[in-house]
Amino acid sequence: MFDNVVKRHHGRSSGNYHESRQRRRYEDPYEAFLCPLTGRVMSDPVTIVETGKTYERKAIEAFFANCQDNKKPAICPQTSKKLQSLDLKASIAIRNAIEEWHARNESTRIENAVPMLDAGSPEADMIEAMEDIQELCRRNRHIKAKVRNEGLIPILVDRLKNGEEVRCKALQTLRVLAEDDDDIKEAIGQTTAVWSAVKCLSRELSREREEAVSLLLELSKSYTLCEKIGASSGAILILVGMTSSKSENVLSAQRADDTLNNLEMCDANVRQMAENGRLKPLITRLLEGPDELRIQMASYIADIALNSEGKERLAESGSNVLIEMLESNKAGYREVSLKALRALSTLDSNGCLLIKAGILPPLLRDLFMSGISQVPKLKEVAATVLANVVNSCTDWEDVAVDNEGNTLTSEQYVHNLLLLISNTGPAIGAKLLQVLLGLASSPRGVSDVVSHIKSAGALVTLIQFLEAQQKELLVTSVRLLSCLSPYMGQDLADGLRITTRQLGTLVKLLGQSGVNVEMAAAAGLLANLPVTDYNLTRALMEEGVVSILLSRINDLKRGVVRIGAGKYVGPFQSGLVTILARFTYDLDDPDMLNIATDNNLCTLFTSLLQTVSLDEVQRWSAIALENMSMKSKHLSEVPEPPAQAGGWFSCFKKPSRQPAAGLCPVHSGRCSAKSTFCLVEAGAVDPLVACLEHRDTDIVEATLQALSTLIQEPCDVERGVQVLSNAGAIPPVMAILQEHRTEGLRERSVWILERVLRSAEAAQTIAGSGDVHSSLVDAFRHGNYRSRQLAEKSLKHLNRIPNFSGVFQPVGRR
Repeated sequence: MFDNVVKRHHGRSSGNYHESRQRRRYEDPYEAFLCPLTGRVMSDPVTIVETGKTYERKAIEAFFANCQDNKKPAICPQTSKKLQSLDLKASIAIRNAIEEWHARNESTRIENAVPMLDAGSPEADMIEAMEDIQELCRRNRHIKAKVRNEGLIPILVDRLKNGEEVRCKALQTLRVLAEDDDDIKEAIGQTTAVWSAVKCLSRELSREREEAVSLLLELSKSYTLCEKIGASSGAILILVGMTSSKSENVLSAQRADDTLNNLEMCDANVRQMAENGRLKPLITRLLEGPDELRIQMASYIADIALNSEGKERLAESGSNVLIEMLESNKAGYREVSLKALRALSTLDSNGCLLIKAGILPPLLRDLFMSGISQVPKLKEVAATVLANVVNSCTDWEDVAVDNEGNTLTSEQYVHNLLLLISNTGPAIGAKLLQVLLGLASSPRGVSDVVSHIKSAGALVTLIQFLEAQQKELLVTSVRLLSCLSPYMGQDLADGLRITTRQLGTLVKLLGQSGVNVEMAAAAGLLANLPVTDYNLTRALMEEGVVSILLSRINDLKRGVVRIGAGKYVGPFQSGLVTILARFTYDLDDPDMLNIATDNNLCTLFTSLLQTVSLDEVQRWSAIALENMSMKSKHLSEVPEPPAQAGGWFSCFKKPSRQPAAGLCPVHSGRCSAKSTFCLVEAGAVDPLVACLEHRDTDIVEATLQALSTLIQEPCDVERGVQVLSNAGAIPPVMAILQEHRTEGLRERSVWILERVLRSAEAAQTIAGSGDVHSSLVDAFRHGNYRSRQLAEKSLKHLNRIPNFSGVFQPVGRR
């Protein structure tokens, strides 16, 4: 093949070569160099001893074998003489002459490649020159030194700036040069070849990517170049991407993987691989490496930005080792492992895994005992890890943290947390408050936490954190107190009344723009405080909470909510409505009455009942409407009855059951939603009746209570029953009685039915319902004391029980 290449070059017209650097002509092979059988220049010439004729060794041996296969005598191909002996002798002189001829032409071909690879040469010449170099290198690996000495390596690298075909051929040629030659690899590494090859990796052409990764694979066999490849911006990222791409050429993907395996020789590359999702090298070193390497790998975990999948894989594979390091007394182990565990604990799903691996005992030791815990920064790290795992998992509830079998909610550890919170800076305190928040968020653990906070007398201290200047500390304290408020409502109310500063902080949070986690927590905290604590209600009023509540409720009704606040809007809105409802509990107080009338709260709560589907909003709207409706009869302006005419016979005239024009049928006076809180005038009856079909029993119970105010003395009971009947309230009340979901619902539904059955017309209508009868009988037999009393009276109205002295004492007013 080599002599054919020579002929191809030699046969080119000299008129085609007028470049700035004149090319040398190739030397034609002598006739003696050509094998008579192949017509090609020989590489291993041998002479037949009997005839003295020279051939290529493989060619003449194949000729003799063919003669033998055909059972013909062996002859000399040139002389046709039958040979008595097949002895061959190496033709040293001819072989040396051929090698000298090769050397001369190789030098010529290398020299000629220089002008052919010039930037101004045609691309066809460039490709031809690079193919020639590849052939020379494959034939004689020693020729690579001549290629390097001729300065062709920088020229080949420069050709990576050309078009696609030239770039592919240049990448291929550089790879051929680098194969099995460390010196050439180093020479290539001194150019911009690595950077250019990485650039080629990012191009769309599949063949170019394949050639580029093949070159990098060859160069990565050098440790020095491993560092250089890793330091080339984007190299490891692209290689990792190639290994994971489903659409990538299979061969390229395998070569990319092999290249990365080589790059693992350099520890600095391991960090980059981990950052880009290739974690196995880091995990292997962490599990199997010596102390220094383990520390380095743990520091990588602590420092690099890992995605969720990476954190999960590292926790699954390396958490046991990291916790062992945390428990160790070896220099550097505890600090770096603690920071690594902090990074892994930020993924919620890792919390349970780390707890099962045994992270709690060493963490608590570092928080509460001597050693690392004396370093504030590291104590903060330990507190952060503990907060992360406690808030992401409930497995800690059954995990013993010491030899005595204590858990995190044992009195000893809760008291230690409270003590440490009081005696550390805000950064650590905020994390420890998060730990308490996690403990208090557990349905199983909250009662213990509440008990231990009370026994430590620490509630006032926790309340004081509401004045913290640090954002994280403030937010966490609000969330913690909100979590405790259902169990410590009165204690919190008492603590907040000691000074209004903390109460004012909570009120100000409600008034901030948008909706966020601390605002929702503040609303929940205030909503859980006892609504009948009138001193607290007045303190809230003095803090200006009413105007803030009304403004924010209207904002939410109009949809004025910051993007991203969705999950907090529901709790925030429910809390606002609950807080506002507390101002309907003491309407005998002129100030509270003015708040309700001036702000038309009856209409507002009616509107909320219709437009907001949140359970707590509906329940507290119904409760507020009940509270206000209880005052309606006392606020309604009942006119003086007109003077009777017609003499003394008019005394026997039955008064009309219809109210005078313009008067409320229930309250017999002048009513309005704003001034007298009349449910009829507010249009609240129909929305309340609609709530009777709700599946939440608390909402149904609150609704029954509100509707009951229309048929309760001193209202006109008969007219009130008519209002309820017209609104379609009687059938759902009967259904509630029949369902008997709770004893409270049974009592309230029986109470309403007893009032309804006082009307003979209503009793006659209901009497035909066997289900109602059986439900009343069931209440009469099995209900609580009051339900049984009411059921007895109802059955009397239905003539199911004789109307003589009752089984029970007369039922008092509701």
